[in-house]
Amino acid sequence: MHIVSNIALISINGTLFFQLISFLIFLFIINRLMFRPLRGVMSERDNHIEKIKQDIIDSENELKNVTNQLQQEESAAKDEAFELQQELEAEASRQAGEIFVFVRDEIETIKEKAQKEIDAQISEARKDIRKESEALAFSIMEKILDRRLVP
Repeated sequence: MHIVSNIALISINGTLFFQLISFLIFLFIINRLMFRPLRGVMSERDNHIEKIKQDIIDSENELKNVTNQLQQEESAAKDEAFELQQELEAEASRQAGEIFVFVRDEIETIKEKAQKEIDAQISEARKDIRKESEALAFSIMEKILDRRLVP
């Protein structure tokens, strides 16, 4: 029986070259089958993530632009509404003034008509009072004189 006492882990002999060639073939195969596709997928993923980041930045910029545009449109709409309100208030004030003038004229007309009616009634009342007072005076004179007077 032969006892081999070898303490070294690697011994240089014919199997070392065979193992080295086997290892290099294994690296070549694993590189072709696993590492290259894995690096390609990782590169695609990194490109996709960069594209998503760029899309996010573009979307944020577009959001800022749309927000600014909406604020400008809102400001313009508020200004237009304020101007329209001012115009409507001015038109309402003008119409109210016209209505007051019309009503004042109408009141004057009604007042003049009522004054004419009152003057006519006073004139009629004076005529009636004059006739009655003449008749009453004539009657009083007849009673005082105790005789009949001819008018």
